[in-house]
Amino acid sequence: MRALRGALLCAGLASAACGGGSTPAAPTATAADCSPRGQSGFVRDTLRDIYLWYRELPDPDPAGFASPEAYLEAVRYRLFDTTFSYIAPKAVDQAFFSDSQFIGFGFSTVLLASDDYRVTDVFAGSPAAEAGLERGARILEINGRTVADLVASGALDGAFGPSEIGVTAIVTFRDRGGRELTSSMTKRLVTIPPVALTQTYSSGGQLVGYLVLKNFVTPTTPALNEAFARLAAEGVEDLVLDVRYNGGGLVSVAQHLAGLIGGAPTREQVFVRFVHNDKNTFRDTALRFPQPASALGLERIVVITSRLSASASELMISGLRPYVQVTVVGDRTYGKPVGQYSFDFCDRVLHPVSFSARNARNEGDYFEGIPADCGAPDDLAHALGDPAEGSLAEALRYLRTGACSSTATAAARAQARRRPARQPHQADGWQSLVVAY
Repeated sequence: MRALRGALLCAGLASAACGGGSTPAAPTATAADCSPRGQSGFVRDTLRDIYLWYRELPDPDPAGFASPEAYLEAVRYRLFDTTFSYIAPKAVDQAFFSDSQFIGFGFSTVLLASDDYRVTDVFAGSPAAEAGLERGARILEINGRTVADLVASGALDGAFGPSEIGVTAIVTFRDRGGRELTSSMTKRLVTIPPVALTQTYSSGGQLVGYLVLKNFVTPTTPALNEAFARLAAEGVEDLVLDVRYNGGGLVSVAQHLAGLIGGAPTREQVFVRFVHNDKNTFRDTALRFPQPASALGLERIVVITSRLSASASELMISGLRPYVQVTVVGDRTYGKPVGQYSFDFCDRVLHPVSFSARNARNEGDYFEGIPADCGAPDDLAHALGDPAEGSLAEALRYLRTGACSSTATAAARAQARRRPARQPHQADGWQSLVVAY
């Protein structure tokens, strides 16, 4: 067993190679027995030590479970941890964090109503892109079953099949132009572009940069360096960071991004503090802001979020707020102020919730999500990056005027009164990081 493989996760929240602060020694454990009972026993023993809520754990016999996943599901502390702790196949885990890849079709969705299932994003070069899917398309049928039927029967979650190469789905959809089309897609290894879009806009006499960030994984750091070098060279004075479909990743990347935004004024300031259970207080530590090349040193930014913005996306907002004016536009975030270590065992990786994350003002515990300051729609009638798109238009307006529009203010108040249901499938365990099929 290799504890952590050099990383703590921010869907999971940290990285042992973060820099800018001392990182605690990695916890270790060994799974010598790869039978179902042995693997469940490994999960039990690991949770008893490192799990943030270990005192709340029941203690069923591991022999009574067919898999370690079943054991974890039976014992997790559901008051806070319904999906945060998870077990993933080792190959899947490494592909995502090392290469920004997963097995799938390469598109994201949102269920707006029981019969209104929309495509929110499509990755370039993916099977979904080749099939003609586009942002805003309305999915009508999956393998011959209507969306309404799938929702009513509780089958929408698994309608696209398992995450295996070669799985095929036939999808009927209506594109933004109103055409009804039917296409077949076959799952394969898909690469998520970490920085999907970098643009600039002239707004109110200022040059505003816009960056769509998909995840916080190893390839994200060089992609961010390239994007910020471009923004710095063009002389941007404000930034809109779009993480509306970003489920998280490595805290080392969130820390690097925060340094690119904060620059010299935040250098060596506390970015995040990690707080463990009472068995592991010696692991409590703080990570500090770096000052990477091409750092912009901004005094304010606008971050576009949705209910799918989680973990490292939220940590970046929280960690910056003691030093930079961060205005959130869009919808309330997912609500994940805790992180995991990763433990290899047999052919799997266990990610148990192991610590809470707090900023320099000791703020955290945003289990209900970080609320939007200016409520705005995820406007599926427009492409991402179109200045007329609802959330981007509100972000640019805020930077121009210093205030939310009256509509956005009303929307933010309405959001504060409710907690929208999580989307199916894409909020569960590892899949909450990918935020895509």
